[in-house]
Amino acid sequence: MCVSCGCGSHDVTISGAHGEHRHHAHGHDHSHVHGDEHHHHGEGAGTDATRTVEIERGILAKNDAYAARNRARLNAGGIVALNLLAGPGAGKTTLLVETLRILGARVPAAVIEGDQQTANDAERIRATGTPAVQINTGKGCHLDAHMVGHALDELPLPPGGLLFIENVGNLVCPAAFDLGEEVRVTLLSVTEGEDKPLKYPDIFQSADLVLLTKTDLLPHLDVDIDAMERNIARINPVAPVLHVSTKTGGIGLAAWLGWLGDIRRRRLDGLAAAAESRAKSLRAAAEALP
Repeated sequence: MCVSCGCGSHDVTISGAHGEHRHHAHGHDHSHVHGDEHHHHGEGAGTDATRTVEIERGILAKNDAYAARNRARLNAGGIVALNLLAGPGAGKTTLLVETLRILGARVPAAVIEGDQQTANDAERIRATGTPAVQINTGKGCHLDAHMVGHALDELPLPPGGLLFIENVGNLVCPAAFDLGEEVRVTLLSVTEGEDKPLKYPDIFQSADLVLLTKTDLLPHLDVDIDAMERNIARINPVAPVLHVSTKTGGIGLAAWLGWLGDIRRRRLDGLAAAAESRAKSLRAAAEALP
C-alpha cells in the first residue's frame, strides 16, 4: 500500500465550500523502508518486512480514529456519506453532476472532491448550486479521514442530507482508508476491460454498490459485459451492480437514484425511531416524578 509506494500528503490544500482557500492540512504520515540498504545473505530482510507491517498498521489505526470521529459527526446529523471510488476517467464527476442536477433542491447535498491538483471538479459541482470543497493531495494518491475531517469543517451539512466524497482516481490505495463514510460505491467504466475486478480486488471487495459506467458505448466496444459482472461477483457476490450512463437519456440513473433514496430513507427512519424512543423514555421519566 502507499506506506511504501512513495506518496506523501504534506502538500495538501483544502478549499472553502465556495472555492476560497482555507487549509494546508497534513494527512497520515508516510514512513518508508528504503530499498538501497544492502544486506548480505538475506540478513535484515525479515526485519524490514516486519517494520513495514508495523508502520502500515500504525497509519491505518490513526486513520481509523479520525474516521470514527467523522462517522459520529455525520451520524449525529443524519447525513448519509458515500465514498465514491474508481480509476481516473471512470466518470465519477460526470455522474455526480447529473445526479445533483436531478436531485435539485429536493434533497440537500454537499460534495468533497479529491484530486492531486486543480479545482476543476469542485467547480463543476458548484455550477450545479451544490457546495463543494476541493482537497488537493499533492503527491498523495488517496484521501484519508484526517483530510475529510478538515473538509467537513468547511461544508454546510444540513441534517438528513447526502454527502458525496469523490476520492482520488486510483484503484489501489483508496480502498485501504476508511473516511467515515456509511457506504462505498465503486465505479468501473466498461472501457476499462473485464479483468479489472480481478486485478484490483480490494476496491471491489469493499463496495456496497458497483456502478458500470459509460454503458452507452457498449455497441462500439469489444467487451464482454457478462464476464465483467461475473468477475465482480467473484470478488464481491453481495454488492448489487447497476449499469449507468449520463448520455442517451440517462441509462440506469433512475435505479441509481432509487438506491440513493433507499439508503437515505433507512437512515432517516432510524433517526426518527431513535428520537421517538428517547421521547418515550423522557415522557415515562416525567410521569414518574412526584
